[in-house]
Amino acid sequence: MQLLHRGDVGPAVAEIKNTLASLGLLPANGRPGPALFDEAVEQAVRGFQQQRGLITDGVVGPATYRALTDARWRLGDRSLAFLVSKPVSGDDVFALQERLLELGYDAGRPDGIFSAETEQALRSFQRDYGLTPDGICGPGTLRALKQLAPKVRGGRPVFLREQEKVRRAGPRLRGKRIVIDPGHGGGDRGVTVGDVSEADLTWDLARRLEGRMVATGMEALITRGPNACPPDSDRAAFANEAGADMFLSLHADANPSPGAEGVASFHFGTGNGTTSTVGEALAGFLQREIVARTGMRDCRTHPKTWDVLRLTRMPAVRMEIGYLTNEHDRNRLLDPSFRDVVAEGLLVAVKRLYLLGKDDQPTGTFTFDDLLRHELARAEGA
Repeated sequence: MQLLHRGDVGPAVAEIKNTLASLGLLPANGRPGPALFDEAVEQAVRGFQQQRGLITDGVVGPATYRALTDARWRLGDRSLAFLVSKPVSGDDVFALQERLLELGYDAGRPDGIFSAETEQALRSFQRDYGLTPDGICGPGTLRALKQLAPKVRGGRPVFLREQEKVRRAGPRLRGKRIVIDPGHGGGDRGVTVGDVSEADLTWDLARRLEGRMVATGMEALITRGPNACPPDSDRAAFANEAGADMFLSLHADANPSPGAEGVASFHFGTGNGTTSTVGEALAGFLQREIVARTGMRDCRTHPKTWDVLRLTRMPAVRMEIGYLTNEHDRNRLLDPSFRDVVAEGLLVAVKRLYLLGKDDQPTGTFTFDDLLRHELARAEGA
């Protein structure tokens, strides 16, 4: 679809304005004439993007348009079922997943996409409640869902399962499968300043991290080659099909202000209390390690619903390591020794997640040699 931004007019803008009005973000449009994407619409779009964990640029691109479309649906507006060719998505699907999880059925991550996991959970619920287990959420199933009191309150079962999986995995890195996702690639160079491109820097950093992970006995997989740029949905599908334990996406940032600098990390979260607790913990470890080792400005961790975070079935974090539009950050990223420091920090942060606070060291002090000795000691004691 075409990008919609301030100054645009036409039916597509009218559709966006009607949706924003239905969500209470804009007054109903009663004025005649062509619909205009004015400042009020831009601010409403920004407010919606902020609510949904999207990039708050005030521009309606594919991700924002999809989120606006999903936001129109309420549970009960339509029948819901699993469609392989074109999965159903919407706020009604999210509400169904949340309801099934509250009742103790494993519907997978509540991401608003009616997946095979959601269908299986719905069939189990229908079977237990004496309904036809057809995996379709129609009027009868909806009535039953509303009548039952939930079995679980005060927690997010799917994310509690994530925590338990990390605990059971143990502290050793050997055998763990990590997907490394260097941002952009191929014809998409990402942020480019002069002859410096985000795609080249993230590729180099991914290879440095891959080498260190392999040295510890981990299985490290990279989502793309140097001349390819798969869409984010394909990168997430790659990690899912690989059965990865963790997904780490590497990026650099840009800003119109040359003074913008620092490192930020992002984990899955909708902004309404639904968040990947393990993803959030991993983002925190990664953020603190990089800040401690490099002295970069701490731009903190944030919940987002980007596809690489929303569609992955394992804890996932996207890192924005420095601003290429900032001369100081750019010069540091161009230094191979600095990228080695970042790669070591990323690996140590992953190790900290699995240590669960045991045999740990202060942030920024755990070295790669320490990590290898720790792995060897664990192997000898096994």
